[in-house]
Amino acid sequence: MPQIFTASADTRLRTALLVFVLVLCGSVLFVGGYMDSSYATLVGWVRDQPVPFSHEHHVGGLGIDCRYCHTTVEVSARAGFPATHICMTCHSELWTGAPMLAPIRESLASDRPIVWQRVSKLPDYVYFNHSIHIARGVPCVACHGRVDEMPLMARAQPFQMRFCLDCHRNPAPRLRPPDQVTRMDWSDWDNHPEEHKLYGELMVKAYGIQPSKLDNCNICHR
Repeated sequence: MPQIFTASADTRLRTALLVFVLVLCGSVLFVGGYMDSSYATLVGWVRDQPVPFSHEHHVGGLGIDCRYCHTTVEVSARAGFPATHICMTCHSELWTGAPMLAPIRESLASDRPIVWQRVSKLPDYVYFNHSIHIARGVPCVACHGRVDEMPLMARAQPFQMRFCLDCHRNPAPRLRPPDQVTRMDWSDWDNHPEEHKLYGELMVKAYGIQPSKLDNCNICHR
């Protein structure tokens, strides 16, 4: 009876299976690593803006409150970008001829808004409301990081699903007094973690926040 398979067929099959398993495992590791990489999450990446606005200078140096420029953050789902007239409130008197501020002056003269590039953009299928988070005491720094230390604005958090769920399932440690949500430096609170924890737990009860329901799909996907 003629031999159907060669003597090396078994070796080739084993080698092919081993290569397949290695490629499969490598692909899984590659995809997992990619999804957590800064290339995918854009954490730390700076986007080019029409004007190189420095939060480090304006917030950290001059002490301008976030709400001065992001005027709708307390009343709307969106924080809002600064309108031209907000910039010109100061720059009609200061650095009036600075070349880097030419787009601001052109915007004012043409009555066309400046097109800022969104740094912390969420996918279209995710619903997020700034006003409710601000009202409950979730600080800006929790999502946007220490903007007062950023010469150019960069994404501070990955904004992956697990980032949101971690907060929704345990919001108490992140809550702060609503009138202090724009404060960047919380070293005083960090030095008293027990008081911070107690405040958060009290506010969860006072606001009627139910973490067990905050991870329902329809909270963020509507």
